[in-house]
Amino acid sequence: MDRTNRNTALCSAFAEELARSGVELAVISPGSRSTPLALAFFRQSGIETEVALDERSAGFFAVGAAQASGKPVALVCTSGTAAANFCPAVAEADLSSVPLIVLTADRPPELRDIGAGQTIDQVKLFGDGVRWFCEVGSHEADDSGLLHFRSVACRGFAEANGDPRPGPVHLNFPLRDPLAPVPDEDAVTATGRLALEGRDDAPLTAVTQCTGGADRSTVNRLVATIQAADRILILAGRQLDSSLRQPLARLANACHAPVLAEPTSQFRAGPHDRGAVITAYERIARRREKDLAPDLVIRLGEFPTSKELRKWITETKPAQIVIDPAFSWYEPSRTADLIVRCDPATLLHQIENTSEQRIDGPAGNSFWNRWLDAEKQERAEIAVAWEKTDGLAAGAVHAALSGFQSDGNLIYTASSLPIRDQEESVPALDHDLMFLANRGANGIDGLVASGLGAARATRRPTTIITGDLGFFHDVGSLALARGLDVPVRIVVLNNNGGGIFERLPQREAMSEDEFEALMSTPSGLDVENAARLYLLPFHRATDLGELETAFKALDDSGSPYGGVSIIEVPVRS
Repeated sequence: MDRTNRNTALCSAFAEELARSGVELAVISPGSRSTPLALAFFRQSGIETEVALDERSAGFFAVGAAQASGKPVALVCTSGTAAANFCPAVAEADLSSVPLIVLTADRPPELRDIGAGQTIDQVKLFGDGVRWFCEVGSHEADDSGLLHFRSVACRGFAEANGDPRPGPVHLNFPLRDPLAPVPDEDAVTATGRLALEGRDDAPLTAVTQCTGGADRSTVNRLVATIQAADRILILAGRQLDSSLRQPLARLANACHAPVLAEPTSQFRAGPHDRGAVITAYERIARRREKDLAPDLVIRLGEFPTSKELRKWITETKPAQIVIDPAFSWYEPSRTADLIVRCDPATLLHQIENTSEQRIDGPAGNSFWNRWLDAEKQERAEIAVAWEKTDGLAAGAVHAALSGFQSDGNLIYTASSLPIRDQEESVPALDHDLMFLANRGANGIDGLVASGLGAARATRRPTTIITGDLGFFHDVGSLALARGLDVPVRIVVLNNNGGGIFERLPQREAMSEDEFEALMSTPSGLDVENAARLYLLPFHRATDLGELETAFKALDDSGSPYGGVSIIEVPVRS
């Protein structure tokens, strides 16, 4: 604990508790009012710091880091509109159950609502979008004050980490002068060892999460439901736990159930048994074939991105079992029979090994075989469509990029068209990859920052895939590439505007001029010039051969941005 003055003591005790709880990264945007917090994290052993000039970029960098690592990340800013710029990232963290600890410095009460500079109403600024809000208060560095700051840190970590659902917390710090580390020998009056030092290498208060499976009656109900079904589908949507791969594969094989696996389920790619994986389910669902319709759906993770699949499941009304460990309500069909909130790996083990009944799939494999045949047919038709495309098809680029990866790599994909093209196009792969996306709020904002944050937190070689609008929306986040010592390829799929709108009813209902101005919105900006501005190596690839060369090119330019490079790929939507 730093005894220089009251603020250094309180804020260093706070940072100390977060470090002991498990925080390893703090993302800081500079400012005067937040100096005590920023300095405390900068000096805190065990916590790395990243300084981001733009609070919006900082917020999404933290989202990417926390999502990829699964560990709460601290996010620090000064008072005023700086905090408001965290709003989009907080919304994404809320809806995606990403653990963020948002720390906003604020004016003390006597300086609010009197015209003092850089002051807005920060109390409950993020509304219901946080798991917990605390006006931390202005305290003396006595026993009570130091214990309060230590305790708030411990609770903030626990709430963000999942109590029961992970997500953002907001702690507002109304700090009085001195903000700088100016010595004040009489400021620290605490005498208790617990207040002054905490519990050495353990947090003041640790919260233990006990996760387990379902009770016996629920497991028996699930097994009976599976036994009674003839046409079972497993939907594997966005989730992060790669340890579910083999247990899920065993369940699929036992049930003769095709697995409709989104890349972000971590099930489409990996060293596990992928014999049940279906990738072209968007196209298959569009066919509405009765003999492919399920009578039971088992879902792990969020519902896959595919709109056609969602509509088809809603129309066919099968029985639905949703396994939801995050204590959320990811149920867009609104017809699920049962939501089971427990650890998925434990539940899969229970289903597989229940003593009352053994899982035994339908008598025949006809449903399974029909799905596998449909998958082969659609994959072949996808390949033919790519060949006929005038120029590079976006789907072919996604498939190629996934094939270029090595085990352990990470792919971070933008919302809008890129995530949909990826969902349809990436085949089942034996590479051990992690696929991430900001699909909570489904915004295109902050994708570059999120990908860089994920690379920083995991040290995995990372490919960030975005459209041109998403790239320019977050172009300022390229500043965060400075000093990043991890290979990162930022792939810009340039279709000259918002290509996803070409697939919506607005395309036919609006005039060409209206559609171009209000929906497509081509930017007219140059990706290469953006790369030059931030001193980043740049490549343009007009075919898959050039793309592979650019992907594998090493940075020998002496750039201060380490292994980060930009690859522009002109594509047809």
